[in-house]
Parts: sequence; structure tokens; C-alpha cells
Amino acid sequence: MRVAGTGDGGQHRGFVVSVLRVVPVLRPVAARLGAVLLVLAVGAGGVWLVAGAATPEASPTTTDVPAREIEPASVTPGSAAPAEEVSVEPEPEPESQPDPGASSGGGRQRPADSLDAWAERTAAVTGVPARALRAYGQAELAMREHRPGCRVSWATLAGIGRVESDHGRYGGAVLQEDGRPSSPIIGVPLNGAPGVRSITDTDGGRLDGDSRHDRAVGPMQFIPSTWVRHAGDGNGDGRADPQQIDDAAVTAARYLCAGGRDMSGADGWWAGIMSYNNSVEYAQKVFGLADGYAAQAAGAQG
Repeated sequence: MRVAGTGDGGQHRGFVVSVLRVVPVLRPVAARLGAVLLVLAVGAGGVWLVAGAATPEASPTTTDVPAREIEPASVTPGSAAPAEEVSVEPEPEPESQPDPGASSGGGRQRPADSLDAWAERTAAVTGVPARALRAYGQAELAMREHRPGCRVSWATLAGIGRVESDHGRYGGAVLQEDGRPSSPIIGVPLNGAPGVRSITDTDGGRLDGDSRHDRAVGPMQFIPSTWVRHAGDGNGDGRADPQQIDDAAVTAARYLCAGGRDMSGADGWWAGIMSYNNSVEYAQKVFGLADGYAAQAAGAQG
């Protein structure tokens, strides 16, 4: 990890998050999928599309927490950023035509197998599914191209994905090769119940299967109104689907990079994660996961 100097201590840097998750600071992250993920708009670049996912059925809900058993890292907010000894590196691009189903998330096609070898190696030491790692890695590459000053890492995205949905495997789902969970990941209704914000339906149930209240959806847990406004196409198929992990990962990366934020420094990293979820415990869990993933990947390269 890198130790920070003086700075804003992880506070927001002059940009607005319209709604935050209702998990209070220092409170245990209860009913995790009932909390709300909000994404800030990022204006220039990228391919922002209206989501095209089919309307799912409203799923049974639970108060189980994907990362309940993960201990928060013992780190003071704003004092350090997770280590990034190993960055994702794609394999050399073949001369053949790229698969139209693979994209950098910024509109430029990449060969579908460009991160396969890296993802398989990294999955073996981290326990993160290789398919999820490809999504996180492609999102990092997209930000290198379109937001080079941001320096968000695949490990940070993986930490978020672990806390939010166990990398698309929440509730026994299996992350499939097309990047979608075997069953839609849909949170509890945001109906004003204790510890849950009240948000009435904004999408007619098209994304979350609920025509009364919004629910957070997909591997990175977006509410429908935010997804429709800021969704990104990460796999180059011409549509944006919050259940598809490439799309969800590149959208989360663009959010973390908002406002010219540098995610490689302690101040920027904590500001980004705290805007994603305004909970110190949440940020400490993501920190520990990201730091651990990066260290494991570095050890594998030895």
C-alpha cells in the first residue's frame, strides 16, 4: 500500500452524488443488497446506452450479506491506497478479426481472448472467477485509454464486486461465460423499511421486476434510474445491461474516475469508494480485498 500525505481525507472533491446508500458510517453493513448503489454521470467519452435487459421477475430477497464474513482492513480512512504491484496486461493482439462481442468499454473492439491468460493465472491465486476478472481488467484498460489520469485498478473493482455480489454469484447464482449471472441479481425493495431508503419505481419494473419500488440490480448493484441515465456498454454488443458484468464493471470504473479523480492515491481512492458507499466499514472491506488481490497476483508472478 502507498501512504498518503496531507489531502482531503477521502472527502468528495466538488462533485455531487445525488443519492447515497443508506448504510451509515461505522455501522455494520446489514441487508447489503437492500442498500443503494448510485453512479455519478461522467460526461465525455465512452458509449453510454439505454439499458436493454429483458424484464426479470422480482426475485425472493434475503438479508444475507455477500461480504458479511470479511473483516474490514485496519486502515485509517485517507491514510493509504491499496497496493497495485501488478496491473492487468493483455496478450498481444492476433492478426485475425476481433470478436465483436469484446470491447474495451470505450468503443474500441478488443480480441475476446486478450485477457484470458492473465485472468486464468490471477483466478488461480485470488479465487475470483476468471470471467469476472476479464471484466475488471477490461474496465481498467478502458480507463487507461479514456481516463489515463484516473489509474483505477482491476483489484479495486474486484474488491467492490466481491462486496456487492460475490462477483455475480450472490444467492447461488453462477457467473456464465456471457458475463451474466445464471439468475438475475436483484436486491430488496427500496420501500422505506428500517435501514432502507424509500425510492418509488422509476422504470416500470423493466430492470428490477418491481413496478412499485426500485431495487438495486446486477453484479455491481445499480438502481434502475441511475443505470438508465449512466449505463455503459463494456462488451461491445451495442446494449447496456446491469446484469452483464462487463457493462457493470466499466460503468463502475467510469464512476470512480469522475471529476478527474486519481484512484492511485490515498485521498482519491477513499473519496471514490466513500462516494460509492458512504460507509467506513464498507471502504475498509474493499481496501482489504483490493490489497489482498493485488498482493496475491504479484506473488503469482513471483
